[in-house]
Amino acid sequence: MPDTVPPPVPDPDAASPSAVPPGAAQDAGLALVFLTRVPLPLTGPLADGAAARAMGWFPLVGALVGMTGGLVFAVATLAHLPPLTAALLALAATAWLTGGLHEDGAADVADGFGGGRDRARKLEIMRDSRVGSYGVLALVFSVAIRASALAALAGPAGSDVGNAIAALVAAGALSRAGMAAVASRLPPARSDGLAAAQGRPTAATAALALALGGLAAVATLGWMAPAAILAAGGAGWLVAELARRQIGGHTGDVFGAIQQVGEAAVLLTVAAWAAAVA
Repeated sequence: MPDTVPPPVPDPDAASPSAVPPGAAQDAGLALVFLTRVPLPLTGPLADGAAARAMGWFPLVGALVGMTGGLVFAVATLAHLPPLTAALLALAATAWLTGGLHEDGAADVADGFGGGRDRARKLEIMRDSRVGSYGVLALVFSVAIRASALAALAGPAGSDVGNAIAALVAAGALSRAGMAAVASRLPPARSDGLAAAQGRPTAATAALALALGGLAAVATLGWMAPAAILAAGGAGWLVAELARRQIGGHTGDVFGAIQQVGEAAVLLTVAAWAAAVA
């Protein structure tokens, strides 16, 4: 999620004695507003720590985003469109629903890590609204890899569209499950960025996110869930470790990269596993 665009929610530091009491419903609603374009009204100042706690519900929002893409995939298949076209339309729908939040973050990370000579320059490039060659390539490969994996899962003429829908839901949840864990263990790379303003999630929040992501994977993928969970976890760890080495911590853009790489890893893993047992 890009550092340069603040979330459309009240300032978490604005809590007061009259603030809305903390609760799961408020935290989940905040997660939905933070990660999507859904105009859910949030009245009154946020309770203390709500922005950090909302990260625990990110996988649930991710599952809803994946389901939206899955429905578009199903409609496109019913319209007799080729699987690859249906996959591209599904990804376009998820990007529209999230406002391209994660794609923008991944592109910024690719530009910063690829073009910056030192930590300061990398962070400067990541804050630049312009997209460079590394960012363009990252977006192209992200869309191409995910779309091709979805098309393969759907099978010839979309005969196995249910596999693609299940994979989209699981990938949407799992690719967002590790964000709270990364934020709880890796410090913000900036003191004034969006990631720093959001606050540090507790271990309980990270556990909630991981549990929701795992449950979504098991519910949709069944016996393939463990492989998908490992793929998402490995991808998230690799991006987080790269960020630690490159800029000394996480940013909103790093979270975007974690989501994109994690989603691609899950879709590729499920597609490969399905092909192996077919």
